Amino acid sequence: MSTLRYFTSGESHGQGLVGLLEGMPANVEISSEKINQQLHRRQQGYGRGRRMKIETDRVRIFTGMRFGKTLGSPISLLVENKDWKNWQRRMAVEGENPDVKPAVVPRPGHADLAGAIKYDQQDFRNILERASARETTMRVALGAVARQFLAHFGIGIASHVVQMVDVRSRYSLATFDAEKPEIPLEEINEKADASPVRCLDPEAEKGMIACIDHAKAERDTVGGIFEVVAYNLPVGLGSHVHWDRKLDGQIAAAMMSIQAMKAVEIGDGIGGACRYGSQVHDGIYYNEEQKQYYRKKNTAGGLEGGITNGMPLVVRVAMKPIATIMRPLDSVNMQTKEYAPAHKERSDVCAVPAAAVIGEAMLALVLAGTMLDKFGGDSFPEIKKRFDDWQAYVRDC
Repeated sequence: MSTLRYFTSGESHGQGLVGLLEGMPANVEISSEKINQQLHRRQQGYGRGRRMKIETDRVRIFTGMRFGKTLGSPISLLVENKDWKNWQRRMAVEGENPDVKPAVVPRPGHADLAGAIKYDQQDFRNILERASARETTMRVALGAVARQFLAHFGIGIASHVVQMVDVRSRYSLATFDAEKPEIPLEEINEKADASPVRCLDPEAEKGMIACIDHAKAERDTVGGIFEVVAYNLPVGLGSHVHWDRKLDGQIAAAMMSIQAMKAVEIGDGIGGACRYGSQVHDGIYYNEEQKQYYRKKNTAGGLEGGITNGMPLVVRVAMKPIATIMRPLDSVNMQTKEYAPAHKERSDVCAVPAAAVIGEAMLALVLAGTMLDKFGGDSFPEIKKRFDDWQAYVRDC
């Protein structure tokens, strides 16, 4: 079990979303405004729905901090749902069940049918409210705490969108020249945030916007692929000795837990599987002046044997098209068992840019956990000293 644990609670149209982060050491400087910045980034992106016009997510830190620093005790966060005022009757916590029409025609691709069967629900709103990607708001808030912890070690995290439908960006962090990257890793988020689809390639950006416009006109949805990168990581996070300590396994689990994600690659995973080994594996070199090992390319994505190797950690994630489609797919009424068009729920046309930001948050949570596992202690100065000692050791290897 990782030193760092986190939980979220709340429904899409409930009163709000609650998060609990346990294991963050004492004396880590955390800013609520930096959390809000990440929440804002999650709400951006071309193709988002009306919900983003209603919600302006802001975090309230309830516990675990004093005077801007963590106490070492659990940190609890709250993000209120502004849309709650429109749903108080339909989502009442107590009282008698009001005369509200139940949702009984499940949407293909959602948790509606399987969840209703599993949890013995006659109204699958009791499933969709929690299965909704609205839950990722709190993941981003918790991840923003984790990424502030990582930033104190100089570790950064960024993301960009690489594909929608058949439109591909010419940039990929899994195949870039490690010695001369075209875009410095530190500048990726600034450039991606300036794009409505978080794409670094201006021509591909135009094509992606056209894909979203076409889908909207056809009352359809669009998925895509994004990359997340963590840079300035130390060598040695993760382990090869047990399946659950392998960092690539932890990352894959975290990314696949995001709603609508269907595949994860580390580095050029699938592409590498389609080439010969001599074309894939990254040669090892040594820089006498800097006293460090390095690679000229990063096909492995910064991980070998489940352990960070000092190169940028690159994760590529595939998101399916959103399953709530305004042109409903075929379905069955759960009460009558007769054919019916699937239930319609307010949704986005495309949320891939937002998913990339959520991917950043999940990677931050995983990496903060592995940092604490390796350099753990009860306070930040204690951990920072161990980290600095480790970096000095690595330079002497």
